Amino acid sequence: MTFEHVRLDTIQGVAWLEFARPPVNAFSRAMVDETFAAMKQALADPQARVLVIASAVEKYFSAGADLAAFAQMSAADMRAWVERCHAIARLLRSAGKPLLAAINGTAVGGGLEMTLHCDLRFAADNARFGQPEIAIAFIPPIATTQALARLIGRARAIRYLYDGRMISAAEALDWGLVDELVPAAELRARVQAYAEELAAKPAQALAAIRRTITLGGGMSFEEGMALELETASALADTEDFREGVRAFLEKRAPQWKR
Repeated sequence: MTFEHVRLDTIQGVAWLEFARPPVNAFSRAMVDETFAAMKQALADPQARVLVIASAVEKYFSAGADLAAFAQMSAADMRAWVERCHAIARLLRSAGKPLLAAINGTAVGGGLEMTLHCDLRFAADNARFGQPEIAIAFIPPIATTQALARLIGRARAIRYLYDGRMISAAEALDWGLVDELVPAAELRARVQAYAEELAAKPAQALAAIRRTITLGGGMSFEEGMALELETASALADTEDFREGVRAFLEKRAPQWKR
């Protein structure tokens, strides 16, 4: 499938989904739909073992929604928009592959919100972050009110959305909104290198880690333990688990199933 507003390329087992709607990556409905389709394509591709969400626009990761699309929206229209946004959030949170974000430049609104559902967020050290929806009497709708509170805590999340101000990359790191800062010129190489490390690891175990933590985080402790029990039991019946144990006992590198 070809896309107009996003790019999708796979390099050494790493799929890069890049927002590509210059000059600022403002999301139209068509771009939202293309992003969803590209995510599904990458997650279904057996050659893509890791998915990275990034931007092909130098100074902007995302400018949020193209507000021209909101100007004449009814409540029913907005419901359809948010339902598609929630479909993106569900797709990302249920993904069976590691998800990384490479965040550059100005990152606000929808594109930034999608990264909240990734496992790790790498950011350029000069990036800027914000959720300015309060300025248009709105809320961030990509399951952001739920993900943000779980990621940085209720008090910080509610103040962040109340204020609607921009924060620096250093502040985002301090909050836990991002996980690692990288010089801007080195961002892509750093994320590619880390993603290749993940791509070389056993895929079923990576998926199990992601599933138990992502899904378990929304469960009671007992329910989370039950999920862990079922997942560990299932892993014990996999070829990779048996290979990993044999390789350890034989003091050699494991050969994971591909």
